[in-house]
Amino acid sequence: MKTVKVQPIAMLFIAGIVITGCNGLGKMVKNANQIKYDVTPNPLELHGDSVAVNINVKYPAKLFAKKAAVEATPVLKGTGDEKAFKSVKFKGEKSSAEGTVISYANGGSYAYSDKIPYSADLKVSDLKIKAVASVKSKSKEFAEIKIGEGVITTPLLVANDDKPTLGADKFTKTVPRNYTADIHFLIQSAEVRSSELSQADIKGLKDYFKTGKEKNYIYKGVTIHAYASPDGEESLNAGLSENRAKNSARVIADQFKAAKIEAAKNADFIKTANTPEDWEGFKKLMKESDIKDKELIIRVLEMYSDPVQREKEIKNLSATYKEVADKILPQLRRAIITINAEEPSRTDEQITALVSSKPEDLSVEEILYAATLTNDLEQKLSIYKTAQRIYAQDWRGFNNAAYVLILQNKLNDAQAQLDKANSISANNPIVLNNLGVVAHLKGDRKKAEEYYTNSSDANAKYNLGIIQIKKGNYAAAVSSLNAEKSYNLALAQLLNGNADAALSTLDASKDKDTARGYYLKAIIGARKGDVNLMVNNLKNCIAKDASYKAKAKEDMEFAKYKSNSEFAGVVN
Repeated sequence: MKTVKVQPIAMLFIAGIVITGCNGLGKMVKNANQIKYDVTPNPLELHGDSVAVNINVKYPAKLFAKKAAVEATPVLKGTGDEKAFKSVKFKGEKSSAEGTVISYANGGSYAYSDKIPYSADLKVSDLKIKAVASVKSKSKEFAEIKIGEGVITTPLLVANDDKPTLGADKFTKTVPRNYTADIHFLIQSAEVRSSELSQADIKGLKDYFKTGKEKNYIYKGVTIHAYASPDGEESLNAGLSENRAKNSARVIADQFKAAKIEAAKNADFIKTANTPEDWEGFKKLMKESDIKDKELIIRVLEMYSDPVQREKEIKNLSATYKEVADKILPQLRRAIITINAEEPSRTDEQITALVSSKPEDLSVEEILYAATLTNDLEQKLSIYKTAQRIYAQDWRGFNNAAYVLILQNKLNDAQAQLDKANSISANNPIVLNNLGVVAHLKGDRKKAEEYYTNSSDANAKYNLGIIQIKKGNYAAAVSSLNAEKSYNLALAQLLNGNADAALSTLDASKDKDTARGYYLKAIIGARKGDVNLMVNNLKNCIAKDASYKAKAKEDMEFAKYKSNSEFAGVVN
């Protein structure tokens, strides 16, 4: 902090008075250069919507006349505006006026703080003192004294790039069309019985394959997992489950052959696996059963990990075991067959044609997807309104229309669409975020902050960071913006006092080679005292956008470089 001594005609809060005589004011004027003060920050800074100032004043001993009184007002005078901070009063020890007493013998200190609303006319300005000194009935207004200058307005560089959010479609290029069937076996048998082949799930394969042919299913493969129940010798069960898998595979292969599906001819199309003793399946069925002693059996499973011991303990429950053998174990002697297939969706060309000719034939997902196939905003808007007409209870048609209208800066129309979306899906995070974008772009920062705060949408967090920069909450802004390397994150980091992090972020952002990116890097250079970084980036900035030359010339971020020849060579 720079300490400045006031010249003989200038004294903070008018300790000097050009009034002569035995009242001591003449001596105050003569010795005013002994008064010391610090103004912080200097230059002043925009923080939120305000400009704050702190002034620490130290009066030396034997200066302030005992009968004198001073009323002083710091004033920020800009090019077309003038705003006064609060006034403050001082008095000598024998003065009957109001104010803070300053001792003649010992002097005194005073810490002053205040803030005023910012206006654009104050960007180029001087901090001055207006004051009136008096002794009894005599008073005099003094010449203004400059004690500081300018306002750093770097927070105003924030990019108002609030991000609206689309309600995403769930369209996929293919739709899963998997099919599952079971084959059950008799105890200690791997034979596939004809009765199993007449079960509904196996007979249903015929219709499944027929539909697949009509809709061009793409068959990806078959998995067969065969099991044995956890009774009997483990080695026997291992061979049993393996043979069940092989026999089931032959049955399914025959089904594919009969359906003339070429993909099934691949050697690895059908894959098998087996579990010799299905204890997990046993435990699951036990929990779902109404067997009287099921809790006891489940405890046995949890107490013993050895399968032989488990089987022995369960068989000891003779009456219960019979019920288990009748109800549970037969269900575990099985092979589970899963056919993995996909149905191709309509092509992009088909969807594009239908959305304008027969949109009623499309699903809502296809209509919403159709809007992503064009870059024309009017076409997108038309498609989203088609979605509204056909699928009036889907909030995305209204939300996405609002998204387009926001991009077109038709904020009132966007608001109407979002109100409808919100009525369909109340407090939807995406809709809330977009309501916040509209509110912010319409100038209602408070309402925008409310929407963003109540939304869990990822874009809302970024958008809230913009609001926090404008409010002067820089640490919170960094937290909100740190999900991606962006210009606004770099700005927030700089304002929060971390110039190195800001430079790193900016160089990793998409704005690193833009005019505003170069300008922010120049400011970072100025704050770091790196003249080369400042000058080189100012040159790059002005080469992309010449309007920044005049901006840099009056920007108080560069105030201490005004006499620097390299800086002057760029901005003059």
